[in-house]
Amino acid sequence: MDVVVRNIIPTIAGLLLIFTPFQWCRFRKEDPDDYGLNWKFTGHSLLECLAVSAVVLVPLTFVSMDWPFESLPRSSSLYRILNLGSAGIAAAIIEEIFYRGWVQPLFRRRFNAFCAVVFTSVIFALSHIFVAQTPFLFAVFFPGCIMGFLRERHGNIATPTLFHAFGNLWAIWFAPLRWPSVDWMIGRFQDLIWRLQEII
Repeated sequence: MDVVVRNIIPTIAGLLLIFTPFQWCRFRKEDPDDYGLNWKFTGHSLLECLAVSAVVLVPLTFVSMDWPFESLPRSSSLYRILNLGSAGIAAAIIEEIFYRGWVQPLFRRRFNAFCAVVFTSVIFALSHIFVAQTPFLFAVFFPGCIMGFLRERHGNIATPTLFHAFGNLWAIWFAPLRWPSVDWMIGRFQDLIWRLQEII
């Protein structure tokens, strides 16, 4: 049963995420390009994606290296790097097809671009919490918004997929796996309130 949960169910979920948008287009006799379901890079969009990736990931790297709950960057064997790297790239492709290539354009038909990006990013983040059952994974809402912005700006899923892949590769070494407890956060919040009261 454990093998089924770890291998077969994620594979089925991935296939559903990939094929649902294209089957939707086929059923409705719509062109997938109308949803941005393609990977069309231009020199400008590629450079912009690289710049956005650097602006986001470089500061996060410094934050991670000073993370108080574990020692980062973590060391990784070649097997782990290849395993997680290939899974991360596959996840970027699959998730961008579904979320930014289908869900976001559906929201965009009813709402403005800002709302479409936010709503899609909330669903994207909630799906990560559901799978991993870790509330702190709601933090993926923020890169979800960046990927949504890239999708809106360039009209297809090429740049969000590339940004997503960079983020997943970065996570092999730098994504925190240990997070503060609720009690720790409440204690820090109380300390902050006491310090503010002393100042006032």
